[in-house]
Amino acid sequence: MTDAADTAGTGNNHIAQWRSLRRVLNEHERTDARWLEYELDVAKLLDFPLMTDMRDPLTIAFHKAKLRADFLRPGKAEDLLDDRDAATQYMAAVEDYVTAFNAAEAEAVRRRRNDFSQADQQRIARAQNLLRVASDSAAAPQERQRAYELARQELDGLIVLPAAAQAGIERGISGELES
Repeated sequence: MTDAADTAGTGNNHIAQWRSLRRVLNEHERTDARWLEYELDVAKLLDFPLMTDMRDPLTIAFHKAKLRADFLRPGKAEDLLDDRDAATQYMAAVEDYVTAFNAAEAEAVRRRRNDFSQADQQRIARAQNLLRVASDSAAAPQERQRAYELARQELDGLIVLPAAAQAGIERGISGELES
């Protein structure tokens, strides 16, 4: 093979590797976005509480896979072009992450709130309604604050709201109270 053919072959290989890395990075971002929906949307989380239940093996596996993929994620795709081992590890980690997330989400959708007693399901439903009031900018500030406190009481011992979701609700309430 000539030098020109070698260079063309290497160039095509880099282009293929670049495309593959971009696809994997995009899939990582899409899966993160899907996960964030559960972290930030309290109503969705309360419909599918298994997504944050760290007693469930599928949820634990998903979180472990997410941590590994996040740890191996490059600052930019170019960082992996010349490091085939790191690229291979990252691609495998993202594949594990996506697979684990899909399995956890499918199980959460299948089970919904069925693991809870009828009384606990009613508590979750009341909390959802109260959180709607707490997030309603048309409600009086004191009404919003009280609704949030009652919702937290309803969920106490059942479901732990992610810190990001709590912070969002509290910011909305305190912002309303400060005005």
